[in-house]
Amino acid sequence: MSYPERVVAARRLAILLAIYFAPAYTLNRLALRDTVEKTGYVMSSDLFTAELAWLEEMGLIEGVTIHAVTLTERGADVALGRSQTPGVRRPGPGEINGAQ
Repeated sequence: MSYPERVVAARRLAILLAIYFAPAYTLNRLALRDTVEKTGYVMSSDLFTAELAWLEEMGLIEGVTIHAVTLTERGADVALGRSQTPGVRRPGPGEINGAQ
């Protein structure tokens, strides 16, 4: 996997984890983008929209067409490393503190 591919995969994991740790596994788009950018993955509006569309196409999130984004059960599994989706980095052991 190339460096740019690793960055994309890590950014997608950051998006999933931000939603996972949100109340009711749901965040509005503005709060989601702000949360992800605080982890160091600054992105344009177009890139953010494209990433959300990709994650929705993979069945990891839903509600992208409205203002709130919700994590699916499959998305939670990927965020926690219980399953894998090509294009999303798998979290390392002990990386997700507080996750059950």
